[in-house]
Amino acid sequence: MATRDALLKPHEGDALILVDVQNDFLPGGALGVPEGDEVIPVLNKYSEVFEKLGLPIVATRDWHPENHCSFEEQGGPWPPHCVAGTKGAAFATGLDLHGDTKVVSKAETPDEEAYSGFQGTELNQWLKERGVKRVFVGGLATDYCVRETVQDGLVNGYEVVLLEDAVRAVNVEPDDGEKAVAAMEKEGAVKTDFQHLEAA
Repeated sequence: MATRDALLKPHEGDALILVDVQNDFLPGGALGVPEGDEVIPVLNKYSEVFEKLGLPIVATRDWHPENHCSFEEQGGPWPPHCVAGTKGAAFATGLDLHGDTKVVSKAETPDEEAYSGFQGTELNQWLKERGVKRVFVGGLATDYCVRETVQDGLVNGYEVVLLEDAVRAVNVEPDDGEKAVAAMEKEGAVKTDFQHLEAA
């Protein structure tokens, strides 16, 4: 009987989603996630596996106008961040994005907020067209855009694997990240890390 780790090994029908690994979400950025830069080398290892297998890789990004509704000046909760075309909105320098990585931009209009990579984008259609049944999700931040992307993945009928070693949380409250992981598991996501995938 196949072990749990073996069942989680990437194969045809799987895709990798890298959530919002952008400069503004790294330490020192406009909305820096503590230790957010630590996800980059881990995600690069996952990307290498998926690329070698010829499996789809998606990178989501916030791509906001200057007057976005989530910004404090517009009554939102966050400082200005990931303004389209700026250095802060660019993908992290160390992130290995392969030539055929699909880039999905979200929250591109002033009055549209979108934590999830599925919200208001072509992501679901793009995955379906490629026969994707299961998505592996990592990136920033555990308690916001990762959580919402995982939840929407489940709602859209995908199996979802959370890459626990490749996410970091904002933790407005100290345990927000832990609560988000627990919520994702309760809704049907499963967790893994690179060590387990490699050993499978």
